[in-house]
Amino acid sequence: MEADAAVASDPPSSQDIAAIQDEDVLNKMLDKAVDFEERKMLRAALRELLKTKRDKREKDRGSRQEDMKGLNQRGQPKPKTPVSPIQMSFNGPPKTASSSDTSVKSPTAAAPNTKNVKQMLLDWCRAKTEPYEGVTIKNFSSSWSDGIAFCALVHRFFPDAFEYSTLNPNNRRDNFELAFTTAEKLANCPPLLDVEDLLRMAEPDWKCVYTYIQEFYRCLVEKGLVKTKKRT
Repeated sequence: MEADAAVASDPPSSQDIAAIQDEDVLNKMLDKAVDFEERKMLRAALRELLKTKRDKREKDRGSRQEDMKGLNQRGQPKPKTPVSPIQMSFNGPPKTASSSDTSVKSPTAAAPNTKNVKQMLLDWCRAKTEPYEGVTIKNFSSSWSDGIAFCALVHRFFPDAFEYSTLNPNNRRDNFELAFTTAEKLANCPPLLDVEDLLRMAEPDWKCVYTYIQEFYRCLVEKGLVKTKKRT
């Protein structure tokens, strides 16, 4: 009986953990695990599972784009470009093109509008993270390089998810993983940024960060945590 109890208390092997394909199960096991090696294996399994899901989404997205491309080439009408909640919030409802609207035909007409949205989103990030020590957002690149800004932004909307004051800007990997995992779990925001890529770069690509923050904003809007302007 004592031998059976000892076997039952043994931590799961790396093969057992790798075979689990349920993110919720892995998260629950991670919450309960106290052994360092077991937690390390569980975090690695979570990263691999999220990567697999991300790769599948990218593959599915590529397939849909190919299908749409084939439809357009056969003379089908092109789909309308969706307007994101953040564009609706910052710029109001989209204008309907008309024969007298020369701004729609001009390739440079959309540039100021896009620039305004980017600045508005940057100002929003700055305002939401302003109370947080160690965060100074000036751009979508170097200001996010240690992961602390991501954590601060996520913590602003989910303050019970983790203890912000214990974070260390030198632990870049932990900060990125904490922010992206929490955002995905609580805001249903897909982890569009790859932690390994971020660690390889001294400063992240601003376009990638900008895209991720837009998606996080959209998810917050869907959950009713951010209010957008109503159409008039």
